[in-house]
Amino acid sequence: MSAPRAAGTGGTLTLGARAAGAARSRTGGATRVVVMVWACTRALLAAVLLHTVRANGTTAARALGNWDVQHYLAIAVDGYADQPSMAFFPGVPLVMRALAQLGLPAVEATAAVCALASLVAALAMDRLGGQWAAIAWLLAPMAVFTVVGYSEALFCAFGLWAWVLARRGRWWWASLAAAFACTTRISGVFLVGGLILLALTGGEPTAPGAAPCTRTTGPRDRLRHAAIAALPLLVVVAFFAHLHDITGAWDAWFTAQRAGWDRSWTNPWQSFQNTLFAVDPAAWPEEPTRAWIFRFEIASVVIGLVTVVVALARRAWAQAGYVLVQLLALTTATWFMSVNRGDLLWFPLFIGIGRLVAHRPDSKGADLLRSVVLLLVVLADLVLMAWWARLFFLGHWAS
Repeated sequence: MSAPRAAGTGGTLTLGARAAGAARSRTGGATRVVVMVWACTRALLAAVLLHTVRANGTTAARALGNWDVQHYLAIAVDGYADQPSMAFFPGVPLVMRALAQLGLPAVEATAAVCALASLVAALAMDRLGGQWAAIAWLLAPMAVFTVVGYSEALFCAFGLWAWVLARRGRWWWASLAAAFACTTRISGVFLVGGLILLALTGGEPTAPGAAPCTRTTGPRDRLRHAAIAALPLLVVVAFFAHLHDITGAWDAWFTAQRAGWDRSWTNPWQSFQNTLFAVDPAAWPEEPTRAWIFRFEIASVVIGLVTVVVALARRAWAQAGYVLVQLLALTTATWFMSVNRGDLLWFPLFIGIGRLVAHRPDSKGADLLRSVVLLLVVLADLVLMAWWARLFFLGHWAS
């Protein structure tokens, strides 16, 4: 009697080991593909940078150091010495200062760190939505903001892994990752809100090809996880307290937004009307490409709304809430601005794209058509990515 049981047990263990090995093999294969796509897309952006530098007689530091990079660099050197600088969180300036203390050129070295952070973020996206979601994120047309000294790559590197860890039930580690994300931008507040909602709802649906989500059923555990998820808000409170020590005002961050970028509360309809004025090339006679950027801002708002609807249809309540609050924040300002860059933070958008791409028709003819359309979309996307990067490297407005 004992021999058959041993054989049966051994057979079960063998099958379990094979299943685990197959899962590891699939994960390893997907990781290799994601790394390859990351390398290819970052190489494209590097090629655009080199071409821009050579064709315009500039330097890599100048091309990489446009717009917000200069604000971060000033904070890294002088701290929060003026009001506009107070609109930026300290995460990126702290990285710049650390790299400068190591004797490295701050602008170029921070760009390299952000490029590596974009790989970390893509690997997290793979766990959240599968291989195609990660690829879609790497192919985002505005990917240039993940290879320069901006906050998007660092936020996504920490924020997406915070979501992955929360889905696995590792709430303390998720809270720590979210705390680091909160040092980079105000979007950390929305991330924490999403994590709290994820805790209270006990989990979310799993996308095809993504890692499974550990669900929580007990109300006491849900409340405990929500409390842990809320802890990173202390980072935001500490930053606001630091600005209060400098200015004596608790609303210094909001004042800086109004003073530097004319951002004040506006109802969405008025904000939309203001943006419609900006899409007219005649409004920018010296830089007509700005009109295209504002057109993309409107398109990004529409894409965000669709993302929320799809997430609600999937009953991914936390994901829907995470995107919705960001949309509300971005569409109740004076006009639609930086929504294009906000797309990079909306991981539910790329989960949805991944699900759409992963679906294969039953007939060979339809599958062939799908492949052709997908190839054309990717080629057009790469052209748009290169165009967007060139705008930034030349110092033109790029969102």
